[in-house]
Amino acid sequence: MTRPRIQQRTRIYLGCEGESEQSYGKRLNEIADSFDLHLHFDNDLLRPGGGDPLALVQLAIRRIKEKEVKRGMFALRAILLDKDKLGLSPERDAQIESLTQPHRLLLIWQDTCHESFLLRHLEGQDNARPQTTGLAFQALKRAWPEYHKPMSAMQLAVKIDLCTILRARSVESAFAEFLDLIGLTQGRTFSA
Repeated sequence: MTRPRIQQRTRIYLGCEGESEQSYGKRLNEIADSFDLHLHFDNDLLRPGGGDPLALVQLAIRRIKEKEVKRGMFALRAILLDKDKLGLSPERDAQIESLTQPHRLLLIWQDTCHESFLLRHLEGQDNARPQTTGLAFQALKRAWPEYHKPMSAMQLAVKIDLCTILRARSVESAFAEFLDLIGLTQGRTFSA
């Protein structure tokens, strides 16, 4: 008797600055599963990173290499990064682009932070751009009173679904590219 062949999942690396981003990556994977996209997100908590964008990118590159040696290549490599620390060290920031290109690493900048990014998922908030992390957290709490840090993927599911993801996609270009590449929108998909 021949067993049916199980389709192998496409491996996606998603570097996460914090636990909130890690839960968000899990939520994205759940949504992709609901559309039978056969993806496996490796939601990698980048610790210690200290919020320094260059250090986070360097750590992600090291982790990607280690993981690919053990389990094979990733079809896509991306990192969710807070933008609030970008610009504090221009000489370090200048090194980021030269590192990301050879490693085919997509940077998804969260302007200014993850809470701002989440805020833009919510109805009527897609153009909200709080100027500081504190203001972003306050704005998100007003729009989503139950929000706290960190939330699990199950808790995020109360508000984060395909509709809200597409709302954020409309105002976040790197995030839109990421969603297109994984096939969660009308864009390109990976071939099996």
